[in-house]
Amino acid sequence: MVIVEIVGASGAIFTSQGLATWYGTLEQPALAPPNWVFGPVWTTLFALMGGAVWLVWRRANAAPPVGSRARTAIAIFAVHFVFNLGWSAAFFGIQSIGIGLVVISILWVLIVVTIWAFYRVDRRAALLLVPYLLWVTFAGFLNYQFWVLN
Repeated sequence: MVIVEIVGASGAIFTSQGLATWYGTLEQPALAPPNWVFGPVWTTLFALMGGAVWLVWRRANAAPPVGSRARTAIAIFAVHFVFNLGWSAAFFGIQSIGIGLVVISILWVLIVVTIWAFYRVDRRAALLLVPYLLWVTFAGFLNYQFWVLN
């Protein structure tokens, strides 16, 4: 869980740069939460992701087919996590709402695929990712609204 928190927090480098200079200049969607919400939400979501990947990782050396499913699920999680960090880099780092929208759309699909892969190993792990999917759905809606308004 600690590794997921640390890697996930690395995206805050881009976020803090964008929040300080660029984000405040954008026309905000009506449903945009205050900036202070993002830290606690992402800390919670990264903890849930860490717990989920730990549940799957524990099964990585299990007998077939569970072990191979777990290793595949972990690989999918790793790919998805690149896109998670990529959204912060696109939206806040290079300050591109359009590229952010593309990245978050791909991220959403990858979260669904990750949930499916985790479900095949441990249902609890899949369920731990549902709040994350809901938040990214909301974030995708906000990203779209920023794109429309700006």
